[in-house]
Amino acid sequence: MNIKTIFLKPFQTLLLVFLFVICKSQVYLDTSKPIDDRIKDLVSRLTLEEKVSQMMYASPAIPRMNIPEYNWWNECLHGVARSGTATVFPQVIGLGATYDEELISKIGTVISDEARAMYNASIKNGYHLQYGGLTFWAPNINIFRDPRWGRGQETYGEDPFLTSTLGVALVKALQGDNPKYLKVAACAKHFAVHSGPEKLRHQFNAHVSDKDLFETYLPAFKALVDAKVEAVMCAYNRTNDMPCCGNDVLLKQILRDQWHFTGHIVSDCWAINDFDGGHKVTKDSLESAIMAFKNGVNLNCGNSFYPNLVIACNRGLLNENEIDLSLSILLKTRFKLGMFDPPENNPYNSIPENIINSEEHRQLAREAALKSFVLLKNKNNTLPLKKNICSIFLTGPNATSVDVLLGNYFGVNNKMSTILEGLAGKIAPGCQLLYEEGCLPDRPNINQIDWSTGNSKNADATIIVMGISGLLEGEEGESIASANFGDKFDLNIPQNQIDYLKKLRQTAGSKPIIAIVTGGSPMNLSEVHELADAVLLVWYPGEEGGNAVADIVFGDVSPSGKLPVTFPKSIDQLPPYEDYSMIGRTYRYMKKEPFYPFGFGLSYTKFIYSNIKLLANQIKSGQSLEVEVNITNSGSYESDEVVQLYITNLEMPFRVPLFSLKGFKRIHLKPNESVKTKFTITPELMSVIDESGKSIINKGKVKIFIGGSLPISRSSDLGSASWLESSFLIK
Repeated sequence: MNIKTIFLKPFQTLLLVFLFVICKSQVYLDTSKPIDDRIKDLVSRLTLEEKVSQMMYASPAIPRMNIPEYNWWNECLHGVARSGTATVFPQVIGLGATYDEELISKIGTVISDEARAMYNASIKNGYHLQYGGLTFWAPNINIFRDPRWGRGQETYGEDPFLTSTLGVALVKALQGDNPKYLKVAACAKHFAVHSGPEKLRHQFNAHVSDKDLFETYLPAFKALVDAKVEAVMCAYNRTNDMPCCGNDVLLKQILRDQWHFTGHIVSDCWAINDFDGGHKVTKDSLESAIMAFKNGVNLNCGNSFYPNLVIACNRGLLNENEIDLSLSILLKTRFKLGMFDPPENNPYNSIPENIINSEEHRQLAREAALKSFVLLKNKNNTLPLKKNICSIFLTGPNATSVDVLLGNYFGVNNKMSTILEGLAGKIAPGCQLLYEEGCLPDRPNINQIDWSTGNSKNADATIIVMGISGLLEGEEGESIASANFGDKFDLNIPQNQIDYLKKLRQTAGSKPIIAIVTGGSPMNLSEVHELADAVLLVWYPGEEGGNAVADIVFGDVSPSGKLPVTFPKSIDQLPPYEDYSMIGRTYRYMKKEPFYPFGFGLSYTKFIYSNIKLLANQIKSGQSLEVEVNITNSGSYESDEVVQLYITNLEMPFRVPLFSLKGFKRIHLKPNESVKTKFTITPELMSVIDESGKSIINKGKVKIFIGGSLPISRSSDLGSASWLESSFLIK
């Protein structure tokens, strides 16, 4: 032992003792103390300026407290987005089409695993970048009330029950089940009554009745709050005259007081700027900041307004104790994420980087895509094609597009399966796959020489990949080919694509044409439906989209997705876009016949529903009721089926939905296999919302429908869906 070691050991011991004493004196670092005591201690050590700085999304470091900088803004709608390599799942509207709660939970687990792994790597390298943190502003649980909304693709569709169920599954999986730590923090957005128009969102005032508010626009938010979602994001627009991020009714009376939400509230980005700039309800940025703060916004996305809170305190317009309380709510999220604890205490810090976009995760992305695809037409069983089909002509503007795989708020990686690549991987040796783009996505070809359509004459089958992409629909600043800030003011696919399909039809003669349609919203597919022999809607299918399309086209898997949104025949069937009343909207209140109804989707097989049975024909108000039904696969393909339960309350003294989805189950059946499926209709599911926004159980007759689609008549060429009905009486 040398002389240095002799003197160093006592020094190290003293240093450890000193650090231990310091840690114990700094209660916020003491993991043995209650979390509220730790937060109180930390807040007490900060200056007013430091406190306010931590209430902005790009929170700066506080070196004297060894607090690193942290950026709260992160996205993960369908995979970790805008960051490093990540698994890219289908866009959310496609996930809605799966009607698969268990699948959404698995996806949430993968997303949060990858998020933690990416965060661990960032911290190890000293990175504190935007989109690299653990506070994720997802899911978007707004109701897709109007197909013109460009951001409807980010939602689970038009139904509150479906949205609630899938949203809760994602939140629980994202946040994890550790009793002490959050895996990541999820956020319910955009609160509330927010679904366009995109161009007007910074000044728009959404008028909504109490009935529509509590029947349609709020149920999913309530469900996520009950599921302990960590954050809620308030919207850009006004609701009933008050900006959503300064709305006493929404943020205080409903969210905090009625629902007892204890997490933090974050503004949509730069939404507080709109108070005086767009909505004109305040005179300047100081008043805007105070209004948002007083109504409960803990975190300002946008760093230009909340610095005014320091001025407000210095002028006596706010009390510093109010700042302390609001900051404490916000900091609690960081403590629950383990950001002030030793890394070894948190099990999520050990998630390795090699799980990111692993083969297992890619297979889940493929499963999600397969379950999301909706077969809309299949004349004379055009699909599936045989793998040894002699020649296929693949064409269309989206066949090789990576953009149509992604949707918006997307991640990236180095293995994106385009539809061309997926189909090429299935072609048998000796067979031919010829590809030409044929037409541009949204404008006529400049060169009028047509070397493309003639290929459909010689091919055994033609596959055209058409539709729209995020260039034509999405958020206001992302859809660079949209003339309407990402919204659609008609539902038509670009006319040049329809014209090209007409040429293909003329040239192909009686040979089959399969239309693969991309998009994130209802489109006018009437001419596509007429011209093509088979129509497959694939949404924005994610990184495994091409492989999944090939699996469906060649029959390795039967399609099983169901529409989570109504496809109207034309825009003329819709109320004005700016009207937020639900009258005439969605399958719940639309009396006009749609082109494709909510819940619709064909299969390669046929399912027969039989023997519906209610365990009672009469019940007392407040009792539950069980109902069961048999489902048989009478076809030759094994397949999933989404069993859907709808109810209709009859003899009501006020307006109620025509139908309401109240249950769904995804089952898998082999040919000739049968299964008995049961649902429990609880009093909550039987309740209706009256004109004052109150939930009541009304005595009278209730009708039940169980089947593979919404129980309404449809045109014969859509194929028949089997469903049964029964009724019971509430006494």
